[in-house]
Amino acid sequence: MPRRARQPFSTARFLCDISTLYFPTLLLSAGPPPTTNIKLLQSWSLSTTLCHSHLPSPPPEAPPASVAEPIAHERVRIEHHPVLDGTPCDADGYDLPPGAAPPPLDERAEDDWGSFDTRAQFEFAEFIFKRQEMSRDSIDQLAQFMAALYKDDPYFNNHRHLYAMIDEIQQGDIPWQSFSVQYTGPRPKTGETPSWMTQTYEVWFRSPLAIFERQLANPEFRDELDWAPKRVFKNDKRQFTDLMSGNWAWRQADIIAKDEKTHGAMFVPIVTGSDKTTASIGTGNVDFWPMYGGVGNEHNSARRSHRDGIALLAFLAIPKTTQQYANSNEFRKFRRQLFHSSIRRVFESVRPHMTTPRVTRCADRHFRRAIYGFGPDIADYPEQVLLTGIVQGYCPICLSPADHLDHDSPLRSCEHTAALLETLTLKEMWDNYGVVGDIIPFTADFPCADIHELISVDLLHQIIKGTFKDHIVDWIELYIKQVNEPAQAERILADIDRRIAVAPPFPGLRRFPVGRGFKQWTGNDSKGLMKVYLPAIIGHVPSEMVQAVAALIEFCYLVRRSVIDEDTLQIIDETIRRYHHYCEAFRVVRPQGFSLPRQHALKHYIARIMDFGVPNGLCSSITESKHIRAVKRPYRRSNRNKPLGQMLLSNQRLDKLAAARADFTARGMLSGSLFASPLVPVEEEPQPVETTIDDDVEEGDVPGPTCLGEVTLAKSCGTVFLLSFTTVFDKAFPVRKVPRDIHQLARYVHQPRLHELIRRFLFEQLNPEQAATEDIIPLDDCPDFAERVYIYTSARAVFYAPSDICGIGGMRHE
Repeated sequence: MPRRARQPFSTARFLCDISTLYFPTLLLSAGPPPTTNIKLLQSWSLSTTLCHSHLPSPPPEAPPASVAEPIAHERVRIEHHPVLDGTPCDADGYDLPPGAAPPPLDERAEDDWGSFDTRAQFEFAEFIFKRQEMSRDSIDQLAQFMAALYKDDPYFNNHRHLYAMIDEIQQGDIPWQSFSVQYTGPRPKTGETPSWMTQTYEVWFRSPLAIFERQLANPEFRDELDWAPKRVFKNDKRQFTDLMSGNWAWRQADIIAKDEKTHGAMFVPIVTGSDKTTASIGTGNVDFWPMYGGVGNEHNSARRSHRDGIALLAFLAIPKTTQQYANSNEFRKFRRQLFHSSIRRVFESVRPHMTTPRVTRCADRHFRRAIYGFGPDIADYPEQVLLTGIVQGYCPICLSPADHLDHDSPLRSCEHTAALLETLTLKEMWDNYGVVGDIIPFTADFPCADIHELISVDLLHQIIKGTFKDHIVDWIELYIKQVNEPAQAERILADIDRRIAVAPPFPGLRRFPVGRGFKQWTGNDSKGLMKVYLPAIIGHVPSEMVQAVAALIEFCYLVRRSVIDEDTLQIIDETIRRYHHYCEAFRVVRPQGFSLPRQHALKHYIARIMDFGVPNGLCSSITESKHIRAVKRPYRRSNRNKPLGQMLLSNQRLDKLAAARADFTARGMLSGSLFASPLVPVEEEPQPVETTIDDDVEEGDVPGPTCLGEVTLAKSCGTVFLLSFTTVFDKAFPVRKVPRDIHQLARYVHQPRLHELIRRFLFEQLNPEQAATEDIIPLDDCPDFAERVYIYTSARAVFYAPSDICGIGGMRHE
């Protein structure tokens, strides 16, 4: 909902205040809970504002000394790389003079819809195939209805006719290719040969070069791309945002610039990510291993969006064998080699243009000479182990021993691994350095690529699901069971669950009706638990453990910001130190220490933020969200009989429809109403956003277009929406029985000033210039209100919030 102001707000303080409202006395404590001195930062803003809320508010406090006061005149200065500056050129690669206009798009008739006859036919096909995901039988039945209604000119005859029109789309036509891999090593001289040694493994992929060029030329990303590495300063302090604002991109440009033929080129980092996923559990664990990729020039909002910011590149092979051979050294070695050799083969089309620039059309219609290079990889810890060729339990970034990860150690590098290969045996490398010496990472065959330098941090699996859910929450439960009798421990855990369950309805707060009683936790579940967990444990565990949880939550909210400056980095560093200090309280249940790779990763966050920008642009939640569109939905559309081929075709058709829409929109062919084309040229109107917002997800990013905001109410009819009082009603309570007379409603909700507040609210809306002094406006000067009140049970607000994690255009929804 559009708002005039957003008040500074601390998540941890809000949760503690809620705990005092809902848990005034402890169920199991004879006396008051122990005093907990939690250092909190007023550095986060509520993503919504309740109008005329009457919950008690905490008294105002002075901001901590570590948080800088707002500066009246903020100055933003951006420096671009002086050599690899993305100078526009012509189609032959010759630089254009400054200010030259871009060449026009290829000339086509205004009504050239390609394989479609009209705009209506295109949007109808898009609606059926992409939005509704209609089955073949349903499409055929719909075609029969349309043939009966429109005998002269039905849009299509059957599903084959519809699919043929989509397949003939020229935009985004990047065909799938494949290659096969088979084990060629020594086989057993006696006994049975394992099946994995004789099996042929097939890898399907699309040309990464063609996909990256399509992303660079996508007109939807015209304002979401950086053509050169940059350094952003605000009030003379460095800011880190997108990948191109980090130190790594600048360093890579310095290295590439040593070759004079690259001067004026555009550096294009390649962001990759791979993650095995299960499409079906009930039918025999159908697994797929998709690999995604995108250009690092995109802003984080474009990479997180539900568009083509990160694209499906390949389906890697998953070798399987019987339990007898699953842990054999030969099978594990082959599995690693298959992974790296497959990636090496997939990116062959890009290799020549990592040293020689390639003239490429960009989203602003200019040509630029693009030179590519491998950038950060998005991966969970198991994939990081596989990518870097290290032993499980070691850090993929530094050389800390597996049993002492908290020690400060130098960083890993390909040069260091090569030196170890020359001086040590494979066993010594494994035991002393955690290096799998007989595996060479795929990056070794590409210029300017060190896989250890390219491992990014991961908020979802390292912090939210790892450190918080799998470690802290489990340790607290273990502590409660260890220091209490079984019956008492169960009562304490039940009280914690009760506190979690009664968290008030509020946008962004997830409801847990049964507390922590989940069999399978998702990333969103863990995020939701983090928001309500802190007040639930106060009084049941030592103050030091509460301090550790508070520090971890504060760290999470700091590093998930869309902009992180030098001052914030100092606060993050202090928060990490504070977390490690208070985490020592858990040694009572972790006597072996905290040498855990995901917790150890906290030490690398500051350095990685300075190199790659803010972590929310390289989080594994991006690839996991792509699983839904690229794997799980296409699998559900298949007939389950050899589904991969059908999934490839579904993805190709979806990409063609998306590319066609982007092209038609850029040409102004989708402007105006569908029912009539404008008689005169008009300015391009923002198109409605195609979003797939889950009703259970109460907040999140929304891809553009930028607008002030809009609110969609529940489907039940009404005339007045009172957000303040919607939380009074239970979802199961019939809203029709709620009084509609304003005075009766005031008594019903126990708000005697309801009528007065509505009148003052109306005055505020009609006289915004006097909003700051509305409390002193005489009530007689406020508009009267005597209408019937209709209650809406819910509303969906889309609003502009560029400082939060947002989509293209800075939009969020609640």
